[in-house]
Amino acid sequence: MTYNSFAKVNIYLKIVGTKDNYHLISSRFMIVNSLYDIIKFEKKEKMNDQFELIGKFSCKTEQNIIYKAYKKLLLIDNISKKVKDFFNTYKVTVVKNIPEFAGLGGGSSNAATFLTMCNNILNLNLKKEKLNFISNSLGSDVTFFLEGFNSANVEGVGDKVAKFDEESLNLDILTPPIKCHTPSVYGQYRKFLLKNYDKIIKQNKLLSEKLNGLKSYEILNSFSFQELNDLYMSACILYPDIKNYADKNWFFSGSGSSFFRRKDWVKQ
Repeated sequence: MTYNSFAKVNIYLKIVGTKDNYHLISSRFMIVNSLYDIIKFEKKEKMNDQFELIGKFSCKTEQNIIYKAYKKLLLIDNISKKVKDFFNTYKVTVVKNIPEFAGLGGGSSNAATFLTMCNNILNLNLKKEKLNFISNSLGSDVTFFLEGFNSANVEGVGDKVAKFDEESLNLDILTPPIKCHTPSVYGQYRKFLLKNYDKIIKQNKLLSEKLNGLKSYEILNSFSFQELNDLYMSACILYPDIKNYADKNWFFSGSGSSFFRRKDWVKQ
């Protein structure tokens, strides 16, 4: 019982509004086929009523998004006993390859993969709408991974996901030894955004409308990473060493700190 949990990159990420403490985005998410964690359901040596999560994580089990997804399943009356009984016998083992705090969606991917595994292996028969409801309460990127698209235009707070028909790009990933705290990076951007909100939002919406219809290779061929990712400068303010890794041939993903480029192509 083994599934791959893939990373993603943001081909572009524009802030197109705010809603309370949240930021509304317009983005192109693309799966990185060459980078993934491996999630396994394995039998415990001894049956017990503790949820066992094995893997090299930087947080306690109770803070891990996989554990939070498990707890969400326990709140659903008609499946809670089946889920609890299963994990009394089985543990969750994660082989981590996706760097944490790197803008690659590793945690969100793990949560989506875990939910998919539970639904398929335990025959929970949860419909897509129910899974999306759970995912929205876990994190903004989880819905994208649940959909299983290679490429998608993502809007709102990450809850609006529309498949984009294109081939996945063959990507190199560069992750500096810098851990970016996503809420802090968004918070830093908001400080800048509020100085000239209407003008910036209008500009971002206009560019987003153009980017939404272009294939990813066209986007990367036509724009700089500074133009494509609104969070780059905010991340640099909080983590100045990121600038040491910036290069015109590489693009910034999410809130950082990872950069990516096409393996078969270098921008001149």
